[in-house]
Amino acid sequence: MGWTILSAGRWKSGALKAAFEDYAHRLRPPLALKEIEAKGRLGGQTLREAEAALLLAAVPPGAAIVALDEGGKALSSAALAARLGQWRDQGRADIAFLNGGADGLLPDLCAKADLTVSHGAMTWPHPLVRVMAMEQLYRAITILSGHPYHRVRSCRDREAG
Repeated sequence: MGWTILSAGRWKSGALKAAFEDYAHRLRPPLALKEIEAKGRLGGQTLREAEAALLLAAVPPGAAIVALDEGGKALSSAALAARLGQWRDQGRADIAFLNGGADGLLPDLCAKADLTVSHGAMTWPHPLVRVMAMEQLYRAITILSGHPYHRVRSCRDREAG
């Protein structure tokens, strides 16, 4: 199964890029990061439309599409892993995560996604969303493989013992 994160904008060097690359290097097969940039002096709706077209054009053929959007479902890590496992078991060859620019994704683009996921009700900068998506993808893969990386203990669990 192939993994792709398609993201508007270009990385700058720094801690976020290093964190992303750390998780990306752990994946087998390796993750592909495709950065898109709309050319010209665009803004607002025109920019979002140009980014949406570029993101969709970069999706591998037949890939399941996961849109990263604040209006999406707030899934647990285990629920995301289960969905990725279903797609794997159905023979989906690729999964593409779409991360919009500063103004987010178009509703029409989210409607074309197989799944729209939120990282919670808070607003996050889009470069950080890349890292969060990367970590959750890595976590989902470890859950599916039975690796001990994903050990969750809530506050209630700690109080009980």
